[in-house]
Amino acid sequence: MNLNSMEFWTFFFLILTFGMYMTIAWRSRVKETKEFYVASQGVPTIANGAAVAADWMSAASFIGMAGMIAFLGSDGSVYLMGWTGGYVLLALLLAPYLRKWGKFTVPEFVGDRYNDTVRVVAAICAIVISFTYVVGQMTGGGVVFARFLGLEAHWAVIVAAVVIFFYAVLGGMKGITYTQVAQYTVLIIAYLIPAVAVSQTIGGFPVPQVTYGTILAELDALRTEFGLDRFTEAFAGRDGGQLDVFLVTLSLMLGTAGLPHVIIRFYTTKTVRGARFSAFWALFFISLLYLTAPAVGAFTKLNLLQGAQGATADELPAWIEPWADAGYVTLNVDDGSIDSVSNVAASGADLIVSNDILVLASPEISGLPAPIIGLMAAGGMAAALSTAAGLLLVISSAASHDIYYRMISKEAASEKTQMLVGRLAMTAAVIIAIFAGLNPPAFVAQVVAFAFGLAASTFFPILILGIFWKKANAKGAAAGMLTGLLFSSGYMIYTLELFGTQANEHLFNISPEGIGALGAVLNFAVTVTVSNLTRPPSVEVQEMVESIRYPAPQQLKAAGKL
Repeated sequence: MNLNSMEFWTFFFLILTFGMYMTIAWRSRVKETKEFYVASQGVPTIANGAAVAADWMSAASFIGMAGMIAFLGSDGSVYLMGWTGGYVLLALLLAPYLRKWGKFTVPEFVGDRYNDTVRVVAAICAIVISFTYVVGQMTGGGVVFARFLGLEAHWAVIVAAVVIFFYAVLGGMKGITYTQVAQYTVLIIAYLIPAVAVSQTIGGFPVPQVTYGTILAELDALRTEFGLDRFTEAFAGRDGGQLDVFLVTLSLMLGTAGLPHVIIRFYTTKTVRGARFSAFWALFFISLLYLTAPAVGAFTKLNLLQGAQGATADELPAWIEPWADAGYVTLNVDDGSIDSVSNVAASGADLIVSNDILVLASPEISGLPAPIIGLMAAGGMAAALSTAAGLLLVISSAASHDIYYRMISKEAASEKTQMLVGRLAMTAAVIIAIFAGLNPPAFVAQVVAFAFGLAASTFFPILILGIFWKKANAKGAAAGMLTGLLFSSGYMIYTLELFGTQANEHLFNISPEGIGALGAVLNFAVTVTVSNLTRPPSVEVQEMVESIRYPAPQQLKAAGKL
């Protein structure tokens, strides 16, 4: 097999990084459920912060966010604002309290706070959310392998799934945690080096955030020339305008704070204080990418438009052909040429570029050398793999720990049996995710946004009420979660082409990415109403809620050790 320079460097970085991930997973393999699910609660603070950041910055952050910013302009910042704001909510309102309570999973907290029926509902919600989320990661992995290794789409997704399966099933949370530390290192280096190089190429200054401010006027003028809305124009990128921007941002914030695969990360620290400091370090690590993403989106859009400006069909940039062969770029030309921007419409020519490739293609579009292109591919895979592994662990724990062990065979379930059930659940999840990843309903960032909407409408309200309102009871929580889940998922199915259904118009111009905010409001309203109309929780449960929020006297004396 003859490899060109780009393929060589892509293979080099992928083999190097995959070898590192698998070595870590093998050395971290576990045999006990506490190691498998929460790494024996012994992960150092900074390492846990890096693992949280890697878990957080999925293919949607690495591949999709800057692509959506490039496509939507300033309105693409809803992803940045929603995910970052939601992390602050999680760090302040949920993480320390849930870590103080302890144990393994979010459904387990729900079960102890409400009852076992609500635990099962929560476990089902966790599985649905995680499946939706993991589809985006499979799609992102498929983009990388399809373009940079020349694999067909179905083989690309299968290869990505096999790698995820290996280290997630073998090492559990312990293996995943230390693998994610390595993956964060890879993805942040892969993201920042091209961003700095493109910044130097475009503006002559190696700080992307500074160059970003200097090119906005030029980008606005170029988009106007192409007949597009200005990049900086507010509320022009979404059909629903200001209302939809608000709802999507709120949905992403609430969903972020309710994501089970991120919350479980705070169970792995040694102390409650460690959970708080993990949140600080994670926010720092996340900010390195999130503060750079708008610049990457703007740089890529500028280079893309400049490359297409005034070109004929035979003179389009060289990077287009390989991405077209991979199925992510389409050039529709009626008369065979594009003489100028002004007659694109008249000639019937359309250059259609998938949002999902804009970040990965950025080094090629900018003419950067092959090693940087290969490094970018490795970073994209690191982002997809890190989050997918955490999601599979949530599916595993929900199936084996919250449903099988707690509800089906508590007395007979040995450590070995629980581990087997958990790994079988992961296997089933991988197989189903492969099929879903081959036919995603939208772009990577949008698919992930659907998962956040489901988390917002199910978990966030009952967790907040479970911690801060003693009168919230099991009937209210179950009714609220089911209402939020059915409302949000029903609207998504109604407005998207899913399961063979016909897509319909958005009601009141509310996009499916933003419906989770309304689902959360409904969940709050139903939970509060039903709880007030039915018997309050037992005294023991109310005392448990008090103990979560307020430290006991002996804990106050030893506060320095918490």
